[in-house]
Amino acid sequence: MTSAGGQYGLELRRYYASTTFGQIHFVDAGEGEPIFLLHQTPRSWDEYRDVIPILAQHNRIIAMDTLGFGASDSPAEPWTIELFAAGVLALADALDIEQFGIVGHHTGGVVGMEVAAAEPERVAFLVLSGVPYVDAERRAAVRSRPPIDAIDHSADSPPVTQMWRKREPYYPNDRPDLLARLVADALRVGDRVEEGHVAVNSYSMEDRIGLVAAPTLVVCGEFDSFSLPDVPKLQRRLVRSEKTVIAGTGVPSVDHVPEAFAEAIATFVAQVGSTQPPGSRHQ
Repeated sequence: MTSAGGQYGLELRRYYASTTFGQIHFVDAGEGEPIFLLHQTPRSWDEYRDVIPILAQHNRIIAMDTLGFGASDSPAEPWTIELFAAGVLALADALDIEQFGIVGHHTGGVVGMEVAAAEPERVAFLVLSGVPYVDAERRAAVRSRPPIDAIDHSADSPPVTQMWRKREPYYPNDRPDLLARLVADALRVGDRVEEGHVAVNSYSMEDRIGLVAAPTLVVCGEFDSFSLPDVPKLQRRLVRSEKTVIAGTGVPSVDHVPEAFAEAIATFVAQVGSTQPPGSRHQ
């Protein structure tokens, strides 16, 4: 497949920033008002590989590896959404970025919500992609659910096969390359791969979502049975929100239909920009 970066004549440059949490790896592309892209568990910035060049035509795009994932350092303490969010803010501080937009997919969306709740004045807008509504009812429901990505080292099948089988139902049959990218990211995380999901399902979203002041787009793939039913729940709790359902895709909407995903984001960002008074958003 042709790289989207090459298609758009854009070089995707990779960097590391030193923070109190260690080194955080990120891709930085484009110019303009900054947007942070936050990936799902167990992915990396690579999830947005084909989206970055599209959005970078009009904005500065920073696609980071969440702490513990990709090439970022892995904190020894238990992973939480609050820890992941602190990593986002640490990277923003390291880059001297005061205010920014956030696009988060699945786990990344929950992390983005916590950033917007913790420091609402810094988040210009928020995009929640495929995000479940995590309240007490959901936390109770998932306690007995089998692990999503955890590997059984005592099993006969190798880790790569186990991971492939676990995730295969959520990925399109005609795009094994997308599943291969996820598996590669998951194997890089190693034995802590399930901790991202545990962090999501331990998060008290019902106590935090009301603190989000930023205009928010709730977006979800039409086949994402994991999160689509929760779209109305999110909207009822958000102060300012709208929704978009992306046709023909499910959980892997970001890399499965990058053009449609980027179009939904760009349309929302343009709309938010047109309603903000001059000087209200800055880098």
